[in-house]
Parts: sequence; structure tokens; C-alpha cells
Amino acid sequence: MTPSHNSPMHDPSSSPATALPLRPQDETACRRCDVHCEKVVYPGACLERACPFVYAYEAWGHTYIGCMQKVYDVEIDLDLLREAESRRAGFGAIRAKRLPLPMCKAEVEQTYSARSEGLGCVNPEFSELPVGQPTFRVFAQIR
Repeated sequence: MTPSHNSPMHDPSSSPATALPLRPQDETACRRCDVHCEKVVYPGACLERACPFVYAYEAWGHTYIGCMQKVYDVEIDLDLLREAESRRAGFGAIRAKRLPLPMCKAEVEQTYSARSEGLGCVNPEFSELPVGQPTFRVFAQIR
């Protein structure tokens, strides 16, 4: 006997998502295929670009920085960040917890790129990142 859709044994959240969301570019992770993509940001670029949303505080003899907009939700030891940024590889990226802002240095990382299908990405709009101000405006005129 198979569980019906109304049965308490049927959990709709365990079914794979088949429909794309209305605005896939606003998501921070995509699991619609076997590749698994995530949006990441570079906190070293926040300091380099003098982002107005970086905050800092001192505790236990160290200075920690974070993002007021919660694009990433970790706080990073400033000395360790600067030390890592002075090396060739840099500090690296961390996973975005919300949509990156236009001033963020952001990318989309693919976890299992070898799993990509021959037809390409099933959710290509996910890779769209914010690029600042819109390039056009729409005005409605009621007559």
C-alpha cells in the first residue's frame, strides 16, 4: 500500500522541487540538479572596498568584523583575515546567507561541476548577481 498525498506519511518537503521559483536569482543556493551551486562572498573585499556595512568590535584582545546586512553571518578575526589576504590565495570566500549586495564581491560556486548535464544549467537565472543600480526606469502615465 502506497501512502496517498493526504496521508500523514507523505511529506511534500521530501519531494524534489520540480518548479523553478519566481525569482531564482534571489536564492543563495540551488539544488535543482546534481551540481549544487551556492552564492559566495569575499569578506576581504569588504575591507578593500571600504564597504559601509562592515562593523567591528574588540573582544578578548582581538578585533572582529562582520556584515551589518547579514550577507554573511560569521564574525572574522581581523588579524587573521589580513594575514590570509597578504598571501597569494587570500582569505577566500564564505557562503552568502542572503542575496549579496551590489557592492559585494560575489560569485557562484559549483560543488560538483562534473555532474553537469549535457544541456547545461536547469536554473540559469540563479547565476545572476546584483550589479548595482538598474539601467532603466519605467514610468506609468495615466491619462
